[in-house]
Amino acid sequence: MLYELIAVVRPGQLHEVKEIAKTTGSLILSRGGVIRGITNWGSFLLPKSTRKHQTRHHSGHYFIMRFDSSGETQQMVRTTLGLDPRMIKFGVVRLGGTLEAIKDVAGRVEWRKGEAEGSVEGGIR
Repeated sequence: MLYELIAVVRPGQLHEVKEIAKTTGSLILSRGGVIRGITNWGSFLLPKSTRKHQTRHHSGHYFIMRFDSSGETQQMVRTTLGLDPRMIKFGVVRLGGTLEAIKDVAGRVEWRKGEAEGSVEGGIR
């Protein structure tokens, strides 16, 4: 099945974002999954301030990962990210379960122009 992970990491340390993406990708690949694409959206204000791990966050570093894997692997990704103190929020959405439904889905997720008004750093590519 095809999944899309939308992750928000505490801002300020790009190497933390890369570490989390690498760890997540390694987990998926080691269990027979395929990474279709990773997109770095950069740092943006959160829709509302969030309290996580005894810290209040007003902005976060967003990245998107699209991957094919089993439901069990997707659950392991959720568990791993939920235990990481560097994560602010994340969500995993199933985009499709049949080849016909997912054959035209691209790996990269572009930010649409005109929507970056909440940008803090302007998005690092």
